[in-house]
Amino acid sequence: MSRTVEHSPQPPAPVEAAYSYCEAVTARQARNFAYGIRLLPTDKRQAMSALYAFSRRVDDIGDGPLDPGAKHDRLTATRALLERVRTGDVADDDTDPVAVALADTARRFPVPLEGLDELIDGVLMDVRGETYETWDDLRTYCRCVAGAIGRLSLGVFGTQPGAPGAERAAEYADTLGLALQLTNILRDLREDAANGRTYLPADDLAKFGCSAGFHTPFPPPGSDFTGLIHYEVRRARALFAEGYRLLPLLDRRSGACVAAMAGIYRRLLDRIERDPGAVLRGRVSLPGPEKAYVAVRGLSGLDARHIGRQALRGRA
Repeated sequence: MSRTVEHSPQPPAPVEAAYSYCEAVTARQARNFAYGIRLLPTDKRQAMSALYAFSRRVDDIGDGPLDPGAKHDRLTATRALLERVRTGDVADDDTDPVAVALADTARRFPVPLEGLDELIDGVLMDVRGETYETWDDLRTYCRCVAGAIGRLSLGVFGTQPGAPGAERAAEYADTLGLALQLTNILRDLREDAANGRTYLPADDLAKFGCSAGFHTPFPPPGSDFTGLIHYEVRRARALFAEGYRLLPLLDRRSGACVAAMAGIYRRLLDRIERDPGAVLRGRVSLPGPEKAYVAVRGLSGLDARHIGRQALRGRA
């Protein structure tokens, strides 16, 4: 069943100010994300900024310097704020601009707010210091912190009326979120190790002799670090291939937004595959001009048309 999004009148001034705050947070802290959402019409761009600003708040609690007990309390308070949003208990003149913007977004778009509950659940896994024995275990975490964001985003985008396969749009959005998160995990391997976190599945680490972790600019002695990275890259590519089936189901500008964001991460994945050791030497990133090229390619519809043709061949 396809879903469309109806556009609402321009929000009142206090809500516009709240959205402006969220957009500033997004531009400052999420450059890859910001490249994508700038391709959206104003109402969708504002809604995506509100979702990002709330998600950023949750992530910042998990990544911040507080002790685990204090983080748990802050996340509990954030979940209570989300419940106020869910029940319509946030006024336009509330002092929390993120809550104001998110509440307006929830009124204007069919976003599944329970996805933000899942995000909080995922960050609580980080607070507890959970590790993951298998890919199935890690996938559960990724669905909380990234797959849920994909489903929330779909609530803003909607799907094109009559698009074949639209009933699977949420599944594709979830899978694309997993692909982005696994790419993030590979990119941040050294940084996460420095913070005492290991995300890659323990059985994968053992298979490639990398159980000692990644605390230096060099692979663990005697390990097949390149083999490990290439193994995880192949897994991420398979997730991208499935998640990209979302693109033909979206309108042109929403598809361009998704293509731009996913395209940036796929290019990061290409760089990591070409030079696996780069993730131990520092943070792998794309230069601004290359991000701009990916955004233009997304806006042109090249990626959406390419994936659409692939999907049709797959059904043939």
